[in-house]
Amino acid sequence: MWELPIVSLSLIILSIGYLKLADHFNIIDKPNQRSSHTVPTIRGGGILFLFALWLFFIKDFSYPYMILGATIIAIVSFVDDIKTLSSNFRLPFQFLAMALVLVELQFDAFLWVLPLLIAMVAFMNIYNFMDGINGITVSYSLAIILSVLCINNREQLIRQDLLYYLLISLIVFGFYNFRKKARFFAGDIGSITIAVVISFLILTYMVGFSTPIFLLWFAVYGVDGCLTVFYRKLIGEKITEPHRKHIYQKLVDVYKTPHLTISLIYGVGQLLIGGIVFLVYRESITLQIAVLVGVLLVLVACYVILFKRIESAKKTRIDA
Repeated sequence: MWELPIVSLSLIILSIGYLKLADHFNIIDKPNQRSSHTVPTIRGGGILFLFALWLFFIKDFSYPYMILGATIIAIVSFVDDIKTLSSNFRLPFQFLAMALVLVELQFDAFLWVLPLLIAMVAFMNIYNFMDGINGITVSYSLAIILSVLCINNREQLIRQDLLYYLLISLIVFGFYNFRKKARFFAGDIGSITIAVVISFLILTYMVGFSTPIFLLWFAVYGVDGCLTVFYRKLIGEKITEPHRKHIYQKLVDVYKTPHLTISLIYGVGQLLIGGIVFLVYRESITLQIAVLVGVLLVLVACYVILFKRIESAKKTRIDA
């Protein structure tokens, strides 16, 4: 594909340009008590994902509503990266972005629209909340895109070049982020934008095959995110406030596990689950649901076991 080297070069040039501009305009993520990093780092590097979408759209104007939705929420998220916006301000734009994804899919099951929109916005925010250490967003997103690419190479429900452009943007971003001392972070613009696209990919296959098995493309983040929200509600915390309650954050804080090690575990774990989806997505719906439930139960069990061990280790250290 002749355009892929051009796209790669374009995103490399844009990444260099963004680094200079962000440094000049002081778009910096300064560490605080909830941060996993210790030095000021440029944020908003996930703008490369948006650039990749625009380069794809310029080629032949495919998926206009999805890309419009991603662009709208990316702009709002970028402003939020620079100057914190209230959740009440961001929320309507998040619903608008996901509504445009449904328009792109020509989703017409009216009774399911509102529940699905709520679930999609929750998905978006979980994806954003999980972006907290070096390499986790790029590792996890690569795992999902590669999983989709393997099946799409056979089924062709989605334009292959969209997946290639996203892969390139993730690789370029990873060059700056997947390292011990990141050059820049994805920021809300990165995690939110990629969440919009991934929701589109997952829903495309769920609608196309009329099966929930493709929810497993989000299984690792989904279990960690949902159970963490449940736990925070249980102890009376406001779930929209920043925190350090995710399992990966606890591993960093209690066991001092390196960021990149955790990011690889999350990415490889999700890639293996993507392999399970590849093996069963053409099987009977009964088998698919059994696999879906089984994988989720295993992940929940892993979460609970890890959570208890981490809390026990933390208590032992405090008592010591």
